[in-house]
Amino acid sequence: MPERVYRRPPWAARTIGARLAARFNRSVSRLSIRGRVTGRWRTVSVAVLDQDGHRYLLAAHGDTDWSRNLRTAGRGRLETNGRVEEFTATEVPVGELPPLIDAYLRRYGRMPTVARTFRALPDPAQHPTFRINPA
Repeated sequence: MPERVYRRPPWAARTIGARLAARFNRSVSRLSIRGRVTGRWRTVSVAVLDQDGHRYLLAAHGDTDWSRNLRTAGRGRLETNGRVEEFTATEVPVGELPPLIDAYLRRYGRMPTVARTFRALPDPAQHPTFRINPA
């Protein structure tokens, strides 16, 4: 099994930005997934990528806890602008990631730390990506 690659976001992004992002940025949603160990619901802020008629969750910081939880659970909840939807997730094969990463950077590359994180983790395989499917 490959080594887990994860780049921890800076303190301000984790403690302030993540909590306020969904309130002030309409392109940010709240993702809730059951933890792979505890089974408790975990919630994080995420940017959902709309691309070619599909929606994707892309782990910009590498193999995050939310990506590991989603890989195990295979389903979750997204809250966007007060609307909650249940979904299932399909992990996208590594060979399909480059155009999705390019689209993600075009859309979200100006958010604090996003472009810098992709420069630090340049291999597409380092960014677990999931297609959102209706439940």
